[in-house]
Amino acid sequence: MSVNINELFSSVKIESLKGMSDVEINNIHFDSRKVEEGDLFVACRGTVSDGHKYIASVEEKGVKVIVCEELPKVTNSEITYIIVEDSLTVLSELAHNYYGKPTHDIQLVGVTGTNGKTTIATLLYRLFKKLGYKVGLLSTVRNYVDEKEIAATHTTPDPLQLNALLADMVAEGCEFCFMEVSSHAIDQKRIGALQFKGGIFTNITHDHLDYHKTFDVYLKVKKRFFDDLGKTSFAITNADDKNGKLMLQNTKAHKFLYSSRSFADFRCKILEKHFTGMLMEIDGVETWTNFIGDFNAHNLLAVYAAARLLNQEKEEVLRGISELTSVDGRFESIISPEGIMAIVDYAHTPDALKNVLETIEALRTRNEQVITVVGCGGDRDKTKRPTMAKISANLSDKVILTSDNPRSEEPDQIILDMKEGVDASDLRKVLAITDRKEAIRTAYMLAQKGDIILVAGKGHEDYQEIKGVKHHFDDKEVIQEIFKL
Repeated sequence: MSVNINELFSSVKIESLKGMSDVEINNIHFDSRKVEEGDLFVACRGTVSDGHKYIASVEEKGVKVIVCEELPKVTNSEITYIIVEDSLTVLSELAHNYYGKPTHDIQLVGVTGTNGKTTIATLLYRLFKKLGYKVGLLSTVRNYVDEKEIAATHTTPDPLQLNALLADMVAEGCEFCFMEVSSHAIDQKRIGALQFKGGIFTNITHDHLDYHKTFDVYLKVKKRFFDDLGKTSFAITNADDKNGKLMLQNTKAHKFLYSSRSFADFRCKILEKHFTGMLMEIDGVETWTNFIGDFNAHNLLAVYAAARLLNQEKEEVLRGISELTSVDGRFESIISPEGIMAIVDYAHTPDALKNVLETIEALRTRNEQVITVVGCGGDRDKTKRPTMAKISANLSDKVILTSDNPRSEEPDQIILDMKEGVDASDLRKVLAITDRKEAIRTAYMLAQKGDIILVAGKGHEDYQEIKGVKHHFDDKEVIQEIFKL
């Protein structure tokens, strides 16, 4: 798609321009390997590499325009150089402009927080489909342009992929899009130019400190999403999270609270809990849901709040919520022929793991064992490893520490890091089995009728990454094979 740079940069602040201002370009790229003749290249300073290092190589490929923060020492008279203060911000703006400003034609709602993003975004997508709308979804598990499924590689795609998907949704006639917004995406300004109808905050706990370094930095990055919302947007926050109200402190958006414990704009209460679901009171109305756990009560309440703020009828929303089912890899249960229950959950943070185990604890009869199979990812936040093992040991009868996605690290060392968090009195109930399939098989061999096996950490993922290579591995498939289902 050819576009003139005058049109492309109409709303973009630049420092200076060297070369011709009236230029047609074909495509925009920030990856030098993808550049072709006639394209525009944005040199971004990333966390791994600096795009300015590749300016010479894209010049040789016949690029027409280069956007950069610093002019190269030697320039080409046939190329236009546009100097900007922040290439990452400009990349988001150019991507939005190039794809026709898609968020001006679709109601986009972002969901951010440590846990619950995938569940809330996916359930909103499913709910609005039930309500008869064409809808888009951008999530960790998968992306949808209405009915069309598109594989997801990141929680939040890069600005070019993101705007291309949003433009496809607009072309398909989608009226709404529900999107997970990761802290990485906020920090790397991937969502900078998007116009959000609303934002939802779930909670914030210990995660991603390998990237953000401190919890305070992580907190401020999440808050920035709400700081940037416009006056016509809505901002919904979890009042039961100690940092929930902080998120909305400086937002210009209309503020709303949801809670299961205190006064709020949207409230819920759990009336009955079962392994098959729970009876809730949502906004004063009793509603049966096919979900389990206090954390899911919060998730469903956030879904309800967003739907109401998007002008949907209360009765229709509650009816739709009662028909929703769990998201892939989120507290999914599988029963063996002899009556052993396995639960697959994506819980990969201390708080998420604690929530799942406390939910199981509240539902169990004490006549059964809880056996937890859990690992931690390699090349990620190491400080949460001992905490996750400690939580598992405190809330389980038996624990098997195993591999998650070890990536470039040694799996055995990750397990040793985890084991350091286990109290001496709990070591007797902890096993270490590096091979994840064998760990799940061992849990099954240790279990008896009525026992509960929690397989935590990978959820919907269908691979294991070991030494840079992704191998097919799906917890649910392994369990079904072991259960002979």
